[in-house]
Amino acid sequence: MTRNASTTALISSDEGAGRFATARRILPGLVISAVAVGAALAVNTVVPTVSPLLIAIVLGVVLRNTVHMPNAVEPGLAFAAKKLLRAGIVLLGLDLVLGDILSLGPALIVVVIAIVTIGILITLLVGKWLGISATQRLLIACGFSICGAAAVAAVDGVIETEDEQEVVTAVALVVIFGTLMIPLIPLASEVLGLTAEQSGMWAGGSIHEVAQVVAVGGTLGGAALGVAVVVKLARVLMLAPVMAAISLQRRRALKGRPDTGKLPPIIPLFVVGFMLMVLLRSSGIMPDQVIAGAKIVQTALLTAAMFALGTGVRFATFSKVGPKPFVLAAVSTLVVAAVALGGTLLVSLAAGPSS
Repeated sequence: MTRNASTTALISSDEGAGRFATARRILPGLVISAVAVGAALAVNTVVPTVSPLLIAIVLGVVLRNTVHMPNAVEPGLAFAAKKLLRAGIVLLGLDLVLGDILSLGPALIVVVIAIVTIGILITLLVGKWLGISATQRLLIACGFSICGAAAVAAVDGVIETEDEQEVVTAVALVVIFGTLMIPLIPLASEVLGLTAEQSGMWAGGSIHEVAQVVAVGGTLGGAALGVAVVVKLARVLMLAPVMAAISLQRRRALKGRPDTGKLPPIIPLFVVGFMLMVLLRSSGIMPDQVIAGAKIVQTALLTAAMFALGTGVRFATFSKVGPKPFVLAAVSTLVVAAVALGGTLLVSLAAGPSS
């Protein structure tokens, strides 16, 4: 064997050993995350109106604050909170079919863009007035305006939040407030005298998580469920342009600073993967069985990540968060719901009495 061949073999051997060591290090945390996923999905089958993401994050919080967790699980939990979450976001793209979103029509697509844009801008402004940190208010703004926990994770993937407590807080708030809207939107729709289609538009335009929208749409009826899910997925599609805008702003802010390391990409790799999955699903070449299987994997990945994020909540430090993020979450929820309702009524009015 030549010297170059020997060197190459040695490097390859070292790389293999390194990967094996990494796998051994993260395995305990991944195992406990997998058990939590099973428990969350089991509870969800009994209480389908409660998102497994919410169940998982509660499990994580309870476990962290009632049981001594060995240091051996920490690397795996960190892996789940970052890597598995981003993989789940990539697979989230398989939920979207561009043809379905385009079928909403130009007016409703404009409303979706307005919901996301106005929701983010007003949340950022109110958060600044409240004295909340720039990263915390951005996490809440995108989570509440776009697609819940997945959007929070996407923002974190771009800005690399230094305080993980801010990420956990944003995820907890977006899941809690979105869950509270499950009974409120149908009740408010009935009080306002909205039609099934209008109720579906409003639900899809205002509720944070896709699973929560499905839960509300199911109570409103089949006609409402279809439009609710498509409107919600149109908001999810806004994830890519918003992340690109945040990344560009981040690059401008970091450029020229002496302590700047590697600049973030214009579009994060997991967002590129998300868009590729959207295009793949929209092409119609994927079998239904593959899509169904990917949906199960997506749910498992996101649930594991929520559990891992939940384990990051320590009551001793979480109590220091204070009421301001909760106030901002409430304001953001009201703003997004108000814009969605106004847009729904305007679209219905423009369409005429048949709507």
